[in-house]
Amino acid sequence: MKNIFLVMLLFLVTIGYSQEWKTNFETAKTEATKQNKNILLVFSGSDWCGPCIKLDRDIWKSAEFMEYAKNNLILERADFPKKKQNQLSPEIKNLNQNLAEKYNKDGMFPLVVVLDKNGKVLGKTGYKNVSPTEYIALLKSFIK
Repeated sequence: MKNIFLVMLLFLVTIGYSQEWKTNFETAKTEATKQNKNILLVFSGSDWCGPCIKLDRDIWKSAEFMEYAKNNLILERADFPKKKQNQLSPEIKNLNQNLAEKYNKDGMFPLVVVLDKNGKVLGKTGYKNVSPTEYIALLKSFIK
């Protein structure tokens, strides 16, 4: 009985802290317009880029960032994994490539782009070895 309770509690906590990263930019823009939020577009190499993995672990998965994002951002991830077992569908690959051609012409990883609800770039950054509080302040500095 105790084990069932622990599993249920872990499941509920995971749901409460999960983030909904979009993989379709048009969907993200629609939601941003409906909710009057900015878009955080992240170009990531989730299985090969060390700074991308650190950014995910240290910032995106922090409780502080999750709370900030829930109230202020629509999250969009354009992932470019290399390992065979992590490959994305051809449709998602194509969507990500189109985003890279528009917002990441230099092929930087990680690249974090803050956009308004219409897709206009407000600011760009990458991995920073800072606390979630400092990273959130950096993101906020892009929003006028």
